[in-house]
Amino acid sequence: MADSTVFTTLRWSRHSPARRVWAISAIHGEADRLATLHAALAARFQAGDRIVYLGNYLGRGSAVRATLDELIAFRRRVIALPGMFAADVVYLRGCQEEMWHKTLQLQFATNPGEVLQWTLGQGLGATMLAYGGNADEGLGVMRQGAVAIGKWTQKLRQSMNQTPGHADFMAALKRAAFTDDHALLFVSAGLDPTRPLSAQDDALWWGGAGFAQLDAPGAAAYEDYARVVRGAKPTGAPAQIGVAQGAHTATVDGGAGFGGQLLAACFDERGAAIDMVTA
Repeated sequence: MADSTVFTTLRWSRHSPARRVWAISAIHGEADRLATLHAALAARFQAGDRIVYLGNYLGRGSAVRATLDELIAFRRRVIALPGMFAADVVYLRGCQEEMWHKTLQLQFATNPGEVLQWTLGQGLGATMLAYGGNADEGLGVMRQGAVAIGKWTQKLRQSMNQTPGHADFMAALKRAAFTDDHALLFVSAGLDPTRPLSAQDDALWWGGAGFAQLDAPGAAAYEDYARVVRGAKPTGAPAQIGVAQGAHTATVDGGAGFGGQLLAACFDERGAAIDMVTA
């Protein structure tokens, strides 16, 4: 599978009648909303469109496994369309997926109990339950040492690996995506405007403050991208049904997983939001 540490390019075909990208906001385990959104998106999808899922598929909602199943099934439908290729549907890694990755390596953490407690506070408990674990068991194991923790994380990993397609899905996640003309850059939650894209690290998942700086008065476009699009605003920020656009940015997050809605926004090649689907 693809290396999850790299970025990916959404390539425009010279012969495509449409040059548009659909950006899907944070899902947070809301499988029913995702299925509804996919049905509406299928009715609007045009030949030549691309799709970027902006991370945070796991966590919070109660249907984590069903969410991944729906993502995998819809991708098969899309890339089976005439003229579509596997690279035309992209999944970004969000903070929930990053936390799950770290959870499966807790035996190597300096303070595994503190790490697990923090991730549980961020909604990771739903993912843990989906793959056969629970918070009380996990916190108890954290006090038993690296060997016991390793056995516990291995059980979680095996459960995920035994669910068809889920391990491959997690292995295929990208850090960011951009169009081949560098008009649009897609990230999960933010970035550090003082660092080049090639040097971005955790800011892609936790860089909400840095993202806001991209629209500061007098700020130039980040690395000449016409617009940087993210799919998750900082926790606690008010939900907004729609696309919040600044001079150089757009946020697509209706609050799925927090009692809000799931959004898909369509951007044209100039970075303008020209259509939207909600569920």
